[in-house]
Amino acid sequence: MAVGILLVGGMGTRLMPLTKHRPKPMLTVAGLPVTEHQLAMARKAGITTVVLATSYLSGLFTPYFGDGSRWGMKLLYAVEDSALGTAGAIANAAQLLQTEDSIVVLNGDVLSSHDLSEQIRQHESNRADVTLHLTRVEDARAYGSVSMDSSGQVSAFLEKMEQPVSNIINAGCYVFKPEVIKEIPRHRVVSVERETFPQLIDSGGKVRGFLDDSYWLDIGTPKALLQGSRDLVTGIADASALRSADIAHHDAHSLIMVRAKMDSSAIIEHGSCIGIGATIGAGAYISGSIIEDGAVIGRGAKILDSYIAFGARIDENANISAQFVTDSEILSIPA
Repeated sequence: MAVGILLVGGMGTRLMPLTKHRPKPMLTVAGLPVTEHQLAMARKAGITTVVLATSYLSGLFTPYFGDGSRWGMKLLYAVEDSALGTAGAIANAAQLLQTEDSIVVLNGDVLSSHDLSEQIRQHESNRADVTLHLTRVEDARAYGSVSMDSSGQVSAFLEKMEQPVSNIINAGCYVFKPEVIKEIPRHRVVSVERETFPQLIDSGGKVRGFLDDSYWLDIGTPKALLQGSRDLVTGIADASALRSADIAHHDAHSLIMVRAKMDSSAIIEHGSCIGIGATIGAGAYISGSIIEDGAVIGRGAKILDSYIAFGARIDENANISAQFVTDSEILSIPA
């Protein structure tokens, strides 16, 4: 049975100001931390042992996720004292697994609904060194492109360019043969995209592409994170994690977690989620937003496309649009 590594060590620079006090994988989308949604995807594919490869604010993961038994999983933690790059983080985390089974690596910046079980199956049936989830995007300039021949062999990783030769990109989920990870240099910064995969291709390694155009989103910016939350709430994205969550109400327009105090005249729509114990005052209007646990929204307040953090208080009749609000500051979310 495959085991997993979840890369959750980045500083989340693109997600500032949301990541000033919390690592990006612990930010809430659809009522739960991003990491919880990703673990649900792994569990759905039969993966029950996962190493969280952490670095930035690493101490915030264990109090929430513990040993993973709450989700029927075994969670381990590999903490990087300094960033090791994608491949370096994978090599560091894999030391805790000691396995001959396939190792699935998930990127903490991504929400995906692709068929991970089929990706693993194809990897093992092809006896590949590594199998990459690939997806098509409208504009590949921000990602770079991946070239693949008719047999599914990946032939090249192309850098970001103004006129990409292909709209197929690396979607950030990999299935590795353990022996490949053992060859990654230890204790230095190594990139899978710039070193590991190109070197493997050049040496004749079997690098396969698994092309799946199911829902996929890079949630590396505040605007994208809000979009990801809306997509989970409205059912555009696979929200398996919500099946075991503490939910009071969920429909195509909103998600209300338990113990939220909702005035009956409040309107919650466009994929908004209301966290555990939040209070929503009379006549409040909330659209396309994330209201985290314990936040208080005053009567008559209007919240549009915004992220209201844990314990924040919004005044009566306030008008909040495209903003990140904590208990001490209000900051604009970049367009």
